[in-house]
Amino acid sequence: MRLEGKVAIVTGGGSGIGREIAILFSREGASVVVADYKEDAVEDTEKKINASGGNAISFKVDVTQPVQVERLVERALEAYEDVDILVNSAGTLFFGTILDTDEKTWDRVIATNLTGTYLCSRAVLPHMIRHGGGSIVNMSSSTGAHDAVGNSAAYVASKGGVALLTKAMAVDHAKDNVRVNAIAPGPTDTSMLRDNVTAEFLKKFVMDTIPMQRLGKPSEIASTALFLASDEASFITGAVIPVDGGQTAQI
Repeated sequence: MRLEGKVAIVTGGGSGIGREIAILFSREGASVVVADYKEDAVEDTEKKINASGGNAISFKVDVTQPVQVERLVERALEAYEDVDILVNSAGTLFFGTILDTDEKTWDRVIATNLTGTYLCSRAVLPHMIRHGGGSIVNMSSSTGAHDAVGNSAAYVASKGGVALLTKAMAVDHAKDNVRVNAIAPGPTDTSMLRDNVTAEFLKKFVMDTIPMQRLGKPSEIASTALFLASDEASFITGAVIPVDGGQTAQI
């Protein structure tokens, strides 16, 4: 029960990595506010957690909208009186060079992946500071936090921004006892990934670029998030941790 008595907000909690994080955090004792823009999906995660004896509420939110984000944090405070942990897991994926990426798509990717991280962090930080500290875990990517990959300009830019925003917030708020870290997952077996690439492409990409020769599992990313959110990581801030099967270890 590494998060016993803690309150966690998890964005992107309706599916994939965010869903696994929300479920694991509950299992480890946290009260969880599961947030996602897909209402049915986020309610399903809430029901799964509560049916297994956990404590969760769901909240429909678009993390690109400041008013909705503020309301999310207000709802967490209404329900649980505090926010100890924020996991910024909401994200979107788009493939294309800048020539293939129109302004609307560029804005959507940056707004969801980077601005959403900023807005959610800005909304919770005053409450964490007032109550003596907290932990923020952001979701970057192996393509962006470490280096680039072709045909993913907007995505790489957004995730690179998350990595350096993480470091900036960590430096700014270490004095407030707020730790800010990021995870940089490699290709992970989620519907978001499989809906955007063919099975043939994915198999070749894994074989060519990942030494462990497989996709990551959402549960493996969730375990890293648990560690960073817990007191076991009490002297870690500003880190961007690759969970990528060795993808970024090789040239």
